[in-house]
Amino acid sequence: MIGSLRGKLMDKRPNQVLLETGGVGYVVQVPLSTFAGLGALHEEASLLIHTHVREDQLALFGFLTAREKQCFELLISASGVGPALALKILSGMGIDELVPAIRQGDLAQLTRIPGVGKKIAERIVLDLREKMLAVETAETGKPPTRSQIESDVCSALTNLGYDARAAEKAVEKARAGAGADFEKLLRAALQILGGAARLGGQKAAHAG
Repeated sequence: MIGSLRGKLMDKRPNQVLLETGGVGYVVQVPLSTFAGLGALHEEASLLIHTHVREDQLALFGFLTAREKQCFELLISASGVGPALALKILSGMGIDELVPAIRQGDLAQLTRIPGVGKKIAERIVLDLREKMLAVETAETGKPPTRSQIESDVCSALTNLGYDARAAEKAVEKARAGAGADFEKLLRAALQILGGAARLGGQKAAHAG
């Protein structure tokens, strides 16, 4: 199964992108939130991938954040919700609104999403009300923006070959103990990523 893709953005539309990596172009279905967060054509992009396999089809669904991907996978686990509808749901409502709506059983809010009728909304609430707690908890206490130093560390990690989403997560975990010091934050993030020893030589070479 494909878990992530990183490559050049060859084409992008509101519901799908074409990502070229290793000489192969992958058509990836995406929600509007991911589409809006992507860069310009021919820039490098990194997506977390959900591979959906059926007897007659293999489809790739891409997301900029682990939270989007987790929410998508929870949605398709609900009775009557397939990947296409799950993408419509994520495109029709931001996660910060969607998760509370499901947790609180707000059918009126959910049925405002195109393609979601009352029966589907009821099924989503019934199947996912408790499961969505994991998505809700994952964001508790998360600051709305990153500092410049945190952004610089994320950039350094991606330049070292780490996935952008994994780098962001590591920086979020590391910042409590490292504070606003670039070197400390970078080292702590590397330790979380499990690559401090492997990349130590490269870091020393760059410093020299």
